[in-house]
Amino acid sequence: MEPFLKIGITCYPSLGGSGVVATELGKLLAEKGHEVHFISHSVPFRLGSYHKNIFYHEVEVSDYYVFRYPPYDLSLATKMATVAKAQGLDILHVHYAVPHAVCAFLAKQMVGDSLKVVTTLHGTDITVLAQDESLKDLIRLAINESDAVTSVSRDLMRETREVLDITRDIDLTYNFVDERVYYPRDAKSCRMDFAAPGEKVLMHVSNFRPVKRVSDVVDIFHRVNEQVPSQLLFVGEGPELPKIQCKIKDLGLADRVHFLGKQDDIAHVISMADVLLLPSEKESFGLVALEAMACGVPTVGSVAGGIPELVTHGETGFLAPIGDTKQMAEHCIALLQNPDLAARIREACLTRAKTEFSSEMTTAAYEEIYYRVLNRQLPTLNPACS
Repeated sequence: MEPFLKIGITCYPSLGGSGVVATELGKLLAEKGHEVHFISHSVPFRLGSYHKNIFYHEVEVSDYYVFRYPPYDLSLATKMATVAKAQGLDILHVHYAVPHAVCAFLAKQMVGDSLKVVTTLHGTDITVLAQDESLKDLIRLAINESDAVTSVSRDLMRETREVLDITRDIDLTYNFVDERVYYPRDAKSCRMDFAAPGEKVLMHVSNFRPVKRVSDVVDIFHRVNEQVPSQLLFVGEGPELPKIQCKIKDLGLADRVHFLGKQDDIAHVISMADVLLLPSEKESFGLVALEAMACGVPTVGSVAGGIPELVTHGETGFLAPIGDTKQMAEHCIALLQNPDLAARIREACLTRAKTEFSSEMTTAAYEEIYYRVLNRQLPTLNPACS
């Protein structure tokens, strides 16, 4: 029996948690000997340099003059089918129901039932797109026609069932981080660029969409800074950024807030922080909180979506109701003023990240799903390939 699989992966290749998880998963599967084919309109930003057993197939969109808008979805479905036939793919693992699972469904119709489709739900496809009545039937079709469906949190699984009336089995597969990349870094020299000795560092990392409630981040920091001398670092870019910059100026905090833009080495950047702020109103999982946890940085955030499944209140961070910036600030102050508490939380973060959200566990879970839908026996051992 051939122990290794040929797996096609489609994700959004730009910044975002789903693309990060899909790309890191592909790299780990390739290390275990599986052949991984990324199919997308551009190279996933986390893919980096050459990796053995990994291939990239670019989706080229037709510019036929009849089309008012470039039909990316049809081009993607066609490319999926072409790659599946040419490379003999066993699995198409798609991240997000729309449009990727729909395209995979079309590709399977072209290739045949031998090609299996695994769909991972990450959040926006359910929490935002599925709220649109015009898209509900399409998303429901994509989910129900997949050979397996996974969800990155129990809360997202619950919402999927409620919003779309889905009754089929859904596998819970939490997000993960690669422990070889995410661990506490020595970031003292970088930290000195922003904070004086004795000052604390708070951080927020996101795409600055309204759902992230970045204005709440500023309010929390304003309260904290009144009692604890501190600096705030913003990492990322997005539509709310200009509004936030104006608010910071109005509050007289411009000299204490720093905008780092998009950063590739997130583990090193996060390691500068004492606390990560995540006051989102919707968060299917909160990958950045796990990245912080793996670096020994606690999260203070909201009781939203899958965050409570990741951040254990009082153990690996602190949570408060959405919009309760006063309580979040109080939690931050308690952490920043109590070294013993901070040390205990830090150790709990490192332990939980390694034991409950390890890359090895999640990769093995996906492998089990792949072999299950293929009706093949899971090999006892997948030798690592260097």
